[in-house]
Amino acid sequence: MFQEVLSNILKIYDYILKRTDARVRDYPLMQNPIEMTFILLGYVIFVLYVGPRYMTNRKPFHLNAAMIVYNFSMVAFNAYIVYEFLMSGWGTTYTWRCDLCDPSSSPEALRMVRAAWLFYFSKYIELLDTVFFVLRKKHSQVTFLHIFHHSVLPWTWWWGITLTPAGGMGSFHAMVNACVHVIMYTYYGLAAAGPRFQKYLWWKKYMTAIQLIQFVLLTVHISQYYFMEKCEYQVPIFIHLILIYGIFFFVLFSNFWIQAYIKGKRLPASTEDKPKQNGITTVIEPVVVANGKHLENGTVQYTNGFAHNGKVKEV
Repeated sequence: MFQEVLSNILKIYDYILKRTDARVRDYPLMQNPIEMTFILLGYVIFVLYVGPRYMTNRKPFHLNAAMIVYNFSMVAFNAYIVYEFLMSGWGTTYTWRCDLCDPSSSPEALRMVRAAWLFYFSKYIELLDTVFFVLRKKHSQVTFLHIFHHSVLPWTWWWGITLTPAGGMGSFHAMVNACVHVIMYTYYGLAAAGPRFQKYLWWKKYMTAIQLIQFVLLTVHISQYYFMEKCEYQVPIFIHLILIYGIFFFVLFSNFWIQAYIKGKRLPASTEDKPKQNGITTVIEPVVVANGKHLENGTVQYTNGFAHNGKVKEV
């Protein structure tokens, strides 16, 4: 029984390697699915077990400078990816309806292959988001939604660009996602830059709304496939997977929106109506810290002019 299962797995593996598009075969992490699988498994093990255990008896790292460089580098990288997607089809020859993968070696097709790989590779760089959370002991941000998104997306994209790297209608969601990340990492970079930029971050709650719009756009776009009389997209299973992803993530992010901004479970409690006595100063606005996290219940109190480690020290 075990030998039969193993034999079938090896047959599937050989089939995939034979089907790998020759135009993307020489790109890093594209020779086989083993390397990327081990990287993603290592990521999950680190953020769930190794990282938290390592940080148990250690103080959070102060990584603001590194995060500013990282976030604004990701803004530039994703902006470049969007530009490449536009120039290799979406802004030039695509109809935005039934666009097939280009199997040729034309300059435009090869440019789309590179754009698709750059988007795929950016998913590995984004794993640093969670590493920063762990090293800064922001464990509340390492949620199921966060880990699932960062681990599953690059794994599935490997299969996508292995078989259909030259774009087509299956690459629309990648371009939209890169657009969203330009906005998202701009926010994160400003947040990491310190409190003096807090006044520019009034649009935090709209970040989730932008994510929701993203999933609506990709779901509407990919749904065209089911209403066309004829669309001979080369690998229809990717159409179905993109639709499932769009709906699935829309539900998850909608739940986050409801919990955070309707039920208020993730918002700082307001102390505006509480009396101010003995010279106590209350900070009502949430303080923005790195990668978009707001300190909850962020009250700073001073009694007779002294404060020590966040606790009131009276004279």
